[in-house]
Amino acid sequence: MQVIESRERAGSAGFEPRIIDPAKVRGQIRARVHKVLKVVRRIIGVPDYDGYVEYLCEHHPGATPLTRKEFERERMAAKYTRPGSRCC
Repeated sequence: MQVIESRERAGSAGFEPRIIDPAKVRGQIRARVHKVLKVVRRIIGVPDYDGYVEYLCEHHPGATPLTRKEFERERMAAKYTRPGSRCC
Protein backbone atom coordinates (compact mmCIF):
# COMPACT_ATOMS: atom_id res chain seq x y z
CA MET A 1 0.00 0.00 0.00
CA GLN A 2 1.34 3.40 -0.92
CA VAL A 3 0.19 6.74 0.35
CA ILE A 4 0.36 9.81 -1.84
CA GLU A 5 0.99 13.03 -0.01
CA SER A 6 0.58 16.46 -1.56
CA ARG A 7 2.83 19.33 -0.62
CA GLU A 8 2.10 22.85 -1.59
CA ARG A 9 5.18 24.78 -2.63
CA ALA A 10 5.62 28.38 -1.68
CA GLY A 11 5.26 30.55 -4.77
CA SER A 12 3.91 27.70 -6.84
CA ALA A 13 0.35 27.23 -7.98
CA GLY A 14 0.61 23.44 -8.29
CA PHE A 15 1.20 20.50 -6.00
CA GLU A 16 4.10 18.09 -6.09
CA PRO A 17 2.93 14.54 -5.28
CA ARG A 18 5.23 12.45 -3.14
CA ILE A 19 4.85 8.71 -2.67
CA ILE A 20 5.46 7.40 0.83
CA ASP A 21 6.19 3.71 1.23
CA PRO A 22 5.07 2.54 4.71
CA ALA A 23 7.45 -0.44 4.62
CA LYS A 24 10.40 1.90 4.02
CA VAL A 25 9.30 4.17 6.86
CA ARG A 26 9.00 1.18 9.24
CA GLY A 27 12.50 0.06 8.23
CA GLN A 28 13.91 3.53 8.90
CA ILE A 29 12.22 3.67 12.31
CA ARG A 30 13.46 0.17 13.17
CA ALA A 31 17.04 1.15 12.20
CA ARG A 32 16.92 4.28 14.38
CA VAL A 33 15.51 2.38 17.35
CA HIS A 34 18.28 -0.22 16.92
CA LYS A 35 20.93 2.55 16.99
CA VAL A 36 19.42 4.13 20.11
CA LEU A 37 19.29 0.76 21.90
CA LYS A 38 22.91 0.09 20.97
CA VAL A 39 23.98 3.42 22.51
CA VAL A 40 21.92 2.79 25.65
CA ARG A 41 23.47 -0.67 26.04
CA ARG A 42 26.95 0.83 25.76
CA ILE A 43 26.14 3.48 28.35
CA ILE A 44 24.87 0.98 30.91
CA GLY A 45 27.67 -1.48 30.17
CA VAL A 46 25.85 -4.42 28.59
CA PRO A 47 28.37 -6.57 26.67
CA ASP A 48 27.85 -6.64 22.89
CA TYR A 49 28.39 -10.26 21.84
CA ASP A 50 27.33 -9.75 18.22
CA GLY A 51 29.79 -6.86 17.88
CA TYR A 52 32.52 -9.02 19.42
CA VAL A 53 31.90 -11.87 16.94
CA GLU A 54 31.76 -9.43 14.01
CA TYR A 55 35.05 -7.81 15.09
CA LEU A 56 36.74 -11.18 15.65
CA CYS A 57 35.72 -12.50 12.22
CA GLU A 58 36.85 -9.31 10.49
CA HIS A 59 40.19 -8.77 12.26
CA HIS A 60 41.13 -12.29 13.42
CA PRO A 61 39.63 -14.73 10.89
CA GLY A 62 41.41 -17.82 12.29
CA ALA A 63 40.35 -17.28 15.90
CA THR A 64 37.52 -19.22 17.52
CA PRO A 65 35.03 -16.90 19.25
CA LEU A 66 33.93 -17.52 22.83
CA THR A 67 30.42 -18.78 23.41
CA ARG A 68 27.88 -16.16 24.46
CA LYS A 69 27.94 -17.41 28.03
CA GLU A 70 31.78 -17.41 28.18
CA PHE A 71 31.88 -13.93 26.65
CA GLU A 72 29.43 -12.49 29.17
CA ARG A 73 31.24 -14.14 32.07
CA GLU A 74 34.60 -12.76 30.86
CA ARG A 75 33.19 -9.23 30.37
CA MET A 76 31.61 -9.17 33.84
CA ALA A 77 34.84 -10.44 35.42
CA ALA A 78 36.81 -7.74 33.60
CA LYS A 79 34.32 -5.10 34.67
CA TYR A 80 34.30 -5.94 38.38
CA THR A 81 37.90 -7.03 38.97
CA ARG A 82 39.65 -3.90 37.69
CA PRO A 83 41.53 -1.96 40.32
CA GLY A 84 40.77 1.71 40.67
CA SER A 85 38.43 4.03 42.42
CA ARG A 86 34.73 3.33 42.18
CA CYS A 87 31.84 4.96 43.88
CA CYS A 88 30.21 1.69 45.01
